[in-house]
Amino acid sequence: MKAAIVTIGDEILIGQIVDTNSSYIAKALDKIGIATHEMLSISDDKQHILDTFNLLQNKVNVVIVTGGLGPTKDDITKKTFCDYFEDTLVENEAVLIHVKSIIEGIYKRPITQINREQALVPTKAKVLFNQAGTAPGMWMEKENTVFISLPGVPYEMKYLVDNEVIPNLVKKFERPYIVHQTIMTYGRGESMIAEQIEEWEDDLPDFIKLAYLPSPGKVRLRLTARGTNEELLKNEIKQQVEKLDLLIHDIIVGYNEDEAIEVVLGRLLTEKKVTISTVESCTGGKIAATLSAVPGASNYFKGSIVSYATQTKINVLGIANEAVAKYGVVSEEVATEMAKAAQKIMASDYAIATTGNAGPTKGDESAELGTVFIAIATPNGVFVEEFNFGQPREKVIDRAVSKALELIYKEILKK
Repeated sequence: MKAAIVTIGDEILIGQIVDTNSSYIAKALDKIGIATHEMLSISDDKQHILDTFNLLQNKVNVVIVTGGLGPTKDDITKKTFCDYFEDTLVENEAVLIHVKSIIEGIYKRPITQINREQALVPTKAKVLFNQAGTAPGMWMEKENTVFISLPGVPYEMKYLVDNEVIPNLVKKFERPYIVHQTIMTYGRGESMIAEQIEEWEDDLPDFIKLAYLPSPGKVRLRLTARGTNEELLKNEIKQQVEKLDLLIHDIIVGYNEDEAIEVVLGRLLTEKKVTISTVESCTGGKIAATLSAVPGASNYFKGSIVSYATQTKINVLGIANEAVAKYGVVSEEVATEMAKAAQKIMASDYAIATTGNAGPTKGDESAELGTVFIAIATPNGVFVEEFNFGQPREKVIDRAVSKALELIYKEILKK
């Protein structure tokens, strides 16, 4: 089964807003065995919408459209649906009652003609009742394709997808099973992993596909199995993951796409009953922000010092002037002292320190652009590793954060 997702709105095309609706819908469809064949973003133009519908007609089983269902004049989706399906708009009494209850009951103001028009729907449409807003969703069918129109407001779209769209699609279509398993890896590049697991990948059954999803410092390996026997798919995926683990167990940190390394690390810190702190220069507090974003982080994360300026390293952390003058702030020696200071000040079991030259200019530093020292203070001492993450600046910072989390994770695993 194939689906297409169409977002309508000039605000998306000019980059004013980011389209998060498509990813939410695609994930929801994937869970019920419907593969998203393509995603399109198109303008608020009647002919453009009609051309898109004609293009997708009978090419996919389902077309889900978001946007253009509001009360203003530029919201033209309903009228365009009528043109495409040779239909007319009529007032839906149930929707009108709902609109009035929101406008008059919640917003405490009289309903206007524009508000009433929210209750207009094509006569051939199945109304998808929107408890989260005033604009209803619409379900219409033509030949071999179902067309579904949803509001563009994310929380309204999500409500309708979860409570109306997915249940109705499950009832209408017989679908294959799709089973995913994501393996999270840190510290090794995509090409190196591919070389290491080449033989295993070549031996995968035809119904299982492998995707490499790289990002700075980490690679997600996603296995996808499709078929009619869900139990067989799950068992085969499980066996393949076990084989993969034998090959790259040293870089695997988790098996859930939703569990980033900071989540896995947090669970490990909790299990080991140890605490952590950070002191950051070139990463500017990004490691601390990543750690503290995890619910329950207060159980193990003591805090952070962002010692961005050299004088802050001296005044707050107590780094000796002589060490800074002799080695420079981007050095193994200063990184070591920073980690020790954070460990002492925060009274934590472990501490991460970063100091580097992220760029874009070299400045007064002797260290090359992209150079980062990461120090890890442990109950038994401090170790430091030097890296060069190249350029641009954003890449250096992101890779430094990922590498720091990888190093501390591997260190705590030893405990």
